[in-house]
Amino acid sequence: MALRPWRTARRIERPYTRISYSVKKKNFIPVSPPSRITQFEMGTKGNYSKRLYLVSKNNAQIRSNALEAARTTSNKFLEKKIAGKYFLKFLKYPHQIVREHSIATGAGADRFSEGMRLSFGYPTHRAVQILKGEKLIMIETNDENIEIAKEALKRAAKKLPIKSTILIE
Repeated sequence: MALRPWRTARRIERPYTRISYSVKKKNFIPVSPPSRITQFEMGTKGNYSKRLYLVSKNNAQIRSNALEAARTTSNKFLEKKIAGKYFLKFLKYPHQIVREHSIATGAGADRFSEGMRLSFGYPTHRAVQILKGEKLIMIETNDENIEIAKEALKRAAKKLPIKSTILIE
C-alpha cells in the first residue's frame, strides 16, 4: 500500500499513543510501528571549531522515513566530500505514533466502512513533533568545511516537509 500524503497528518496534535511494556492492558494502541531512522550519530566525534544547525521555521510533525531520507542524503554527501572530518547528529527522536484509517474504495465501500465506530485508526508511522525555532540536525566541522556542511544541510532540508534555516555557531 502506498504512503498517504503527509499533509493529512502534518499538524501537531495531542498524542493518544500510550505504550506500556509491563502491563499490556494499559496500552492505548495494539502495537507500535518501528522507527525508520536507525542511526542518530554519524561521522567522527572530535573537537571541531564550528557547529551548524538545521532550525525549523514552523510547527510540524515529520515522519521518520523523511528523517531517514534526510540522514542518508546528508551523510552520503559529507562522506563523499570530507570523509572523517565531520560529526552529524539528529537531535530529535520520533516518539509520536501516527494512526490512519484504512480507506475503503471501490464498489460497495459503504458496507465495509465503520463510520465513527473504532474511529482511532491503526498505528502506521512514527513522527517527530518539532516546534518553531527548535534544532533538528547538527553538524560539527572545521572552518574550511563550512560551505560543504551548509550544502549537506540544504540537501537534508529538501527531504523534510518543513521550512527551515541554517544556524552557524
